[in-house]
Amino acid sequence: MIAFPNAKINLGLNILSKRPDGYHNLTSCFVPIDWSDALEVILSDSFAFTSSGLDIPGDASGNLVVQAYELLRADFDLSPVHFHLHKVIPMGAGLGGGSSDGAFALRLLNDLFVLDLDVDRLQAYAKKLGADCPFFVENKTQLVSGIGDVMEEIAVDLSAYQLAVLYPPVHIHTGQAFGGITPRIPAELPRDILSGPIEQWREVLVNDFETPVFAMHPVLAEIKEEFYRQGAHYASLSGSGSSIYGLFAKGHELQWPQVDGALHFVHQF
Repeated sequence: MIAFPNAKINLGLNILSKRPDGYHNLTSCFVPIDWSDALEVILSDSFAFTSSGLDIPGDASGNLVVQAYELLRADFDLSPVHFHLHKVIPMGAGLGGGSSDGAFALRLLNDLFVLDLDVDRLQAYAKKLGADCPFFVENKTQLVSGIGDVMEEIAVDLSAYQLAVLYPPVHIHTGQAFGGITPRIPAELPRDILSGPIEQWREVLVNDFETPVFAMHPVLAEIKEEFYRQGAHYASLSGSGSSIYGLFAKGHELQWPQVDGALHFVHQF
């Protein structure tokens, strides 16, 4: 069985407060895009995890695909499997690629072993993997809150636009990014802003991570401004970085900013 775990972008991201457990309450709108990895699972004599494509740092035991299998194996009598992940979505990019891999692994195992887990139970398991993982269970545009695990549907019509995403080879340490933020409740939240015209988003739809991340990596601010110079209706950092995306009119011919080693992708809504 094979699946294609996809990325997401954030439309706005506000850090509202710090919780007693050390996590932060936030609000954002997650939008799935089709920049995707490939994840295959087959029955095997012994458990194995292999990968190709972009290099995945760290020990395989820390990969969310492996953790998804171990999580379900603790509750169900699962046979050994061999997972192979072809990594295409860059890591540390604010695109949720690792979270997507973990959630899709849960979905594949649910189908392979006919576990009959419904959406709510899959999301409960996904939450144990990571805060962003539950989003990828249903994998549709959602307004998220809590630590990223509370979701509700929101109608955002982007059909008139195409999305350009540029990922420069810059690694953002999430802890450092959070350390540069003072939680606050803004005057306007994404829920309210996204109901208005996109022409108004630039000044009010904010990703709070931009201030500390742009200070550490000015090239990201330069990419965002270049997108605006080239006609973006809205541009932003995604997540805690380091991808910058721009929403352009459909058919717009973008001249990609010249950044050594950068990856880029265009998504049609």
